[in-house]
Amino acid sequence: MIAKAAGIATLLVAVATSVAAQEQVLNLYSARHYSTDEALYNNFTKATGIRIQRVDADDAGILARLKAEGAASPADVILLVDAARLYKGDADGLFRPVKSKVLDDAIPAQYRAAPSADGTTWYGFSTRARIVVYDKARVKREDVDTYEELADAKNKGKVCLRSGSHPYNLSLFGAVTEHLGEQKAEAWLKGIVDNMARAPKGGDTDQIKAVGSGECQVAVTNSYYVARLLRSDKAEDKALMEKVAVVFPNQQTWGTHLNIAGGAVAKNSKNTANAVKFLEYLASAEAQNYFANGNNEWPTAKGVKVNNPALQAMSGGGDFKAETIPLAAVGANTVKVQQMLDRVGFK
Repeated sequence: MIAKAAGIATLLVAVATSVAAQEQVLNLYSARHYSTDEALYNNFTKATGIRIQRVDADDAGILARLKAEGAASPADVILLVDAARLYKGDADGLFRPVKSKVLDDAIPAQYRAAPSADGTTWYGFSTRARIVVYDKARVKREDVDTYEELADAKNKGKVCLRSGSHPYNLSLFGAVTEHLGEQKAEAWLKGIVDNMARAPKGGDTDQIKAVGSGECQVAVTNSYYVARLLRSDKAEDKALMEKVAVVFPNQQTWGTHLNIAGGAVAKNSKNTANAVKFLEYLASAEAQNYFANGNNEWPTAKGVKVNNPALQAMSGGGDFKAETIPLAAVGANTVKVQQMLDRVGFK
């Protein structure tokens, strides 16, 4: 009887081990903290049977964790929300090159890493514009319709910004450096410091609110923060958006700066096939529409149409000129920008 029971127990263990071995999983390290993304993950699991195990942190925290874990890292896919961080992860050798015709056909070259013989290390799946918000009762649109004008003396004492070292600003400043060159970019940053209404603080939504309250008159923000406020049913948000207007800068020159949220396969992924399948899913029309409608971002995949009234209202019908410089070049300027920020006293 004891022998029979032992045999049954052994059989059960074997069955459980077999089931566990057959279960498809994907370990995701994500800097996307948007509740609407849950539908993305759930739909992927329903379509493929691959269960997602997620770790949430910010971009810097994820990169630090990958370095600390080394070859023992369980991560399969990395999702980050800034081009400079994607560039850094790539430069630090934390991503695995992949070859995917699906991804290469869907994602334009300016929204992904430059390919090598081994493949491509990261892809951008959504974009957000870095736009200017201004007090429409006190500021003329034509005085803030370029990034350069943020440093013009006519805007002295009017400008609000979050910390210069925040990734969103580092990427904008890296783009401006690419357009203007280092010397002119540093002079521009010094001009912004001279024009500030108060020391940098808070997040992008705080900058919009500062314009609405009169603390400053001009601010810079990612577009999806504006879209959230435009879609809000709260009376205070509606009142705020009545006071401010937005402009997509540099429409007559190089175009408005775009930053990206993107993904990569972790260097030490144990489930590489599943990881590539997940990235390919993020490039699908279904997933791209979640980015657009769930978090008010613009999809990067070719041929995907957006039906988000807030995005269309912001940009005057949905069309605007975006800069086309490679985002990898923006990331490569990060160290230079940080040094310039120190020299001009931009905290």
